[in-house]
Amino acid sequence: MKPIQLMVVDDHDIVRAGLRSFLESQSGFEVIAEARNGEEAISIALQTHPDIIIMDITMPGVDGMEATRRLKTLYPAGQVLALTVHQDKQYFFEMLAAGAAGYVTKQSAAEDLIAAIHSIAQGHVYLQPALARWLLEDYRRLLSQTPPETTPLPMDAERERDLAILSQRELQVLEGVAQGLSNPRIGEQLGISPKTVARHRERIMNKLNLHSSAELVKFAILTGLIEIR
Repeated sequence: MKPIQLMVVDDHDIVRAGLRSFLESQSGFEVIAEARNGEEAISIALQTHPDIIIMDITMPGVDGMEATRRLKTLYPAGQVLALTVHQDKQYFFEMLAAGAAGYVTKQSAAEDLIAAIHSIAQGHVYLQPALARWLLEDYRRLLSQTPPETTPLPMDAERERDLAILSQRELQVLEGVAQGLSNPRIGEQLGISPKTVARHRERIMNKLNLHSSAELVKFAILTGLIEIR
């Protein structure tokens, strides 16, 4: 099986060297490139085409957020995994908005990083459970701040309205995505090809006006398809 090809982006030489050594000691990983800042990351990624770009956020010049935004335009096949010291809501939400497929803090266990890489490589989104709770907290905060005359529909009614625009097959695919299943696994369960699953997933995002895998996960959380414990 082809190894997952990785790129490590961090402005600290020691951190990059340590990450490279650790990742290459793991079966199924290959570090094919490194970069010291966002500008280098964009240029080198376009040349080397890594599967996953492990991206620091705070770097001199072009930071990780801007680099992620540009990469999702210039090299959409490359998935970005944020690996940062920041356990901060602002950084978390901004990286997801920029197009990151995962967010892991440097304080996490090594197993979390490995799990994140494998999850993203299979087309999923990886958010540490403690950080994913912020999605719900932020939504509840917005509800509490909404003026009475513009109060959103109750959650049950809103859920029914949002899900009603999806076909039965799209609902089945969405449920599979919410359960963390890969496209091949969803296809196996539904008796359709992975490419057909991918097309359904794209239509779901278009119908719901979602623009990234992270937004799809957020929708699944808010509609009750994913339960954050």
